This record gives sequence, structure tokens and C-alpha cells, in this order.
Amino acid sequence: MLKKPTGRITLAVLVAVVAVGVLLLRGMPQVSADTDPTYQKLKLLAEVLETVQSKYVDEPDPEKLIYGAIKGMVASLDPHSSFLTPSEFQELQIETSGKFSGIGIEITVQEGILTVVSPIEDTPAFKVGLQAGDKIIKVDGKLTKQMSLMEAVKSIRGPKGTKVVLTILRSGQKELMEFVIVRDVIPIVSVKTKNLSPGYGYIRVTTFQARTSADVRDALAEMTNREDPLKGLVMDLRNNPGGLLNEAVDLADLFLDEGLIVYTEGRVANQNMKFYARSLKTPSTYPMVILVNQGSASASEIVAGALKDHGRAVILGTRTFGKGSVQTIIPFGDNSGMRLTTARYFTPSGVSIQAKGIEPDVLVEAIPPTEDKTEPSGMREADIIGHMENDAEPDAQEAKDQEAAEMLRRDNQLREALGLLKGWEIFSRTRIQAKNG
Repeated sequence: MLKKPTGRITLAVLVAVVAVGVLLLRGMPQVSADTDPTYQKLKLLAEVLETVQSKYVDEPDPEKLIYGAIKGMVASLDPHSSFLTPSEFQELQIETSGKFSGIGIEITVQEGILTVVSPIEDTPAFKVGLQAGDKIIKVDGKLTKQMSLMEAVKSIRGPKGTKVVLTILRSGQKELMEFVIVRDVIPIVSVKTKNLSPGYGYIRVTTFQARTSADVRDALAEMTNREDPLKGLVMDLRNNPGGLLNEAVDLADLFLDEGLIVYTEGRVANQNMKFYARSLKTPSTYPMVILVNQGSASASEIVAGALKDHGRAVILGTRTFGKGSVQTIIPFGDNSGMRLTTARYFTPSGVSIQAKGIEPDVLVEAIPPTEDKTEPSGMREADIIGHMENDAEPDAQEAKDQEAAEMLRRDNQLREALGLLKGWEIFSRTRIQAKNG
């Protein structure tokens, strides 16, 4: 932590030192301090700080003033850049560890409003019904308009079992909505799998963490080693807020034999990077559909964009979030830090994801599931009064099939994806038969 300086001269000297340091770092010794625009503005900053310290009604905390000035400077760049005080930097490290207490949402600032990028699956936020695009107007009754992103994160996160109240403005709703959410430990299981139908697999990726690509690779190995060959795969990236860049690259690489996956461009040379697929693996030939929506962001968009550009997968759903920027975490000597936007992502075809997102090949809006389970017509044995009961317990596979059937019933986008894969298999078989006939 910075030691608390005393007196106006100490504060002014501190800012003057910062000004000189900036000039030296910029490598501009030939420029006069009297004419250099940056120095002139730093001189103004020193004057403002000195005036505040000498004339403000109460004696201000110099450290708070300095941190406040830096926060404002960095926050003016873009919604994803932020300066972090030592306590906030510690919060960020807890967040990236993969396990913390909170409600389980990824948030950002859009047009000055705190906005939900995506609720993380199977977390308190997901279970109460928070949605991508929800505007957070208040946290525990406090307006979020003047909150920084990290302040909002700190307010929403808290010990397991405690409550937080979010006041939400949702598109299409005339009135504000209030959600009372009980915080819990957020253990992130990033990969989930299911067998949708014989020969058709489903992989849900909820976020990109340290083992995500390895877990997907293991799931694919299990699917391809079954008696029934893998005829098609649905990869679900809906409401996936992103995560580690290298994991997104490695996951896309599982399905590509060659070519560019993603590249980044920044002002500094070491931020200009290109990531390519490696050919040291068995190519996958089964058809693939990737599900996306407005909650699919960052790393999710890298995967979807790469597989779309290479023609390896059909993208189905709605347009993705559009977070196409790279943030670098920079620590400082007093245990503070900065999350700074340093580059932009580009898909292999050269399209910037930023503020545009990935357009699906097949546009399918999500339709909320109906709870009406009434059979449309006909009667079964179980419907006859006095029918004989079957005492046998359903086996594990039957239970899994029923679970998959229920998931398909409730999810129209998933049904469309499976139908597309089955149609592709039928069409391919028909072409082969026609060619041989």
C-alpha cells in the first residue's frame, strides 16, 4: 500500500515525479516540458490535487485521491479496462481461481449501464432466471450508474448463504424486476456431455478454464470409441462468457487439421499474435453444429468464428455478444493492478468480432418451453385404467434417454441442431446411394 503522505508539497511532488516518469517512458527528452501536451495536463492534475487537498472542506486522503484519478483515467478508455486497488486486485485473483462465493454472472458496462453478459449455468443467478442482456439498475437498493465494474463485482459477490437483491431492467418488460439471490460457492464445471440420440453427441461448454479443452478431448474420445460411430456433434456455447484465450484456441484445434484459428492486433508488437491449428492428430470428419446466443462472448466467439470460417461447423442460434478485445492483467508494486485492453480479436477471414459478434448460419430464436405435456392424440397401455404395472426399474441408459428427450422437448434450438445433423446424415447417405446406383 502507498504510505499516506502529509502536506501539500508531498502530494504535488508525487504528481510531478509521475509527470517526469511519463516523459522518460515515452522517450521524449527532446520535448520541452513547457510545450509537451501530456506534461501540461499532468501539471493541471497536480494543481487540481493540490487545490483539493488545501481547500476541500475536510482533509482528504491523498491515496484515495490518487487512486480515484487513476481509476477515472483508465475507465475512460473502454468498458473492459480498469484500475484495481490492492483489495480489488485480490478480488480479481480470487475470481480467476475458478472457485468463489457469489451468484455466478459475467457482467460488463454497455452504454454506461451495468449489463449481464451471461449467467453461468447451474449457479444461483442462472436458477433464478437472470438473462443475458439484463440491465442491473440497483444492487441492494444502491444505483449502479456511478459504480465501476470492479465495485459492482465486489458488491454482488459475498459469503455463501447471504442474500443480494438485484433490480433489473429487461428488454420487452415495462416494469423493473427484482431478484433476491442467495449467494453460494461457484464451482465451475466447464464441460458437460450427453448422448442426444444413438450416434449423436452433445457437449456443453459453460466457460473456458484451465482444463476445458482437455475435458472436451476426453469426451470426444469416449464418444468416438462407442459401438455406434459418431454421426454428428452439437457443441453448445450458449451463455458462455468466455475465459482463457489459449483454451479457446486448443478447443478449436481439436476440430481443425490446419489453418489460422484466430489472430490479435494491438499497438505493441508483442500483442500481434497468430494462432494456427496443428496437424498432429486424427482429423474429425463428422458434421457439427455449434449453438450460440447473445450470451456467447469472447473465447466462445473465437471458437465459433474459427470453425465457421473454415466450414467445419454450422453456427445455429442468434448473434453473439461481440466482445472482441483482449485484456492484459498488469500488476504494480503496491499490490494494485490494471486490466488493460491491449488488442482486438479477428477471425481467420479477417473479421473483427468487436461489437459485431458472430452471425449464425442458421438463425433460430429461442422459444421458451411450454409446460404442457399433454399427448397430442392416441392412447397407450399406461393410460388404460387398471393396467398392469411394470415392477422393473428403468436401467441407467433408459434414464439417460429420458433425460435427453426432456432436454430436447424444452429446447427448440437444440431440436433444430439435432434435426439438421440427422438431415445431413440422411442427405449424405442418399447421395452415396444415388452415386452407386
